[in-house]
Amino acid sequence: MTLALLLATSGLVRLGGFGMAIADDVNNLLRGTSASHGEPAICTTETDIETVLKALQAREQTLVENETALDKRLKILSNAEDTLDEKLQALVTAEKALAATMAAANTAASDDLTRLTTLYENMKPKQAIPLFETMDPEFAAGFLSRMKPPIAAQILAGLDPQSAYAISVVFAGRNSDAPTN
Repeated sequence: MTLALLLATSGLVRLGGFGMAIADDVNNLLRGTSASHGEPAICTTETDIETVLKALQAREQTLVENETALDKRLKILSNAEDTLDEKLQALVTAEKALAATMAAANTAASDDLTRLTTLYENMKPKQAIPLFETMDPEFAAGFLSRMKPPIAAQILAGLDPQSAYAISVVFAGRNSDAPTN
């Protein structure tokens, strides 16, 4: 009985046109037009919706400003990174130039010591002995260590005992701190 009553009511609604009217109103609302004139419907916002809308617009503006500020910071950081890379490259270049200069200076100093050592080796021991007696023991030990042992021995033997002893102490102590393992 209930089922028959529901079916009869459904048929009357369809035949009476109420169903089509309701469907038309729903379609008009979805399209945003008025049912009577086909004109756009006038939407009035409530106070709460306006407040939320304004808050969302303010939040959007804040986000846009923050994004702009972040873009500026990223550009500044990118420029700073580029500048830092340039300065680092310049520093590396300067370091290489300094290393080359230091190597040239060390080579020149070593060459000078080699030439001077050869000069002292080519002198007769009687001529070299007075020079070595006036030298600082560390300085004299440096030359004697570079000389051929027979020539260095002749010079060391000709020195007065105190000078020979001081030079020998320097010789003995030179490599005392060297690792033995």
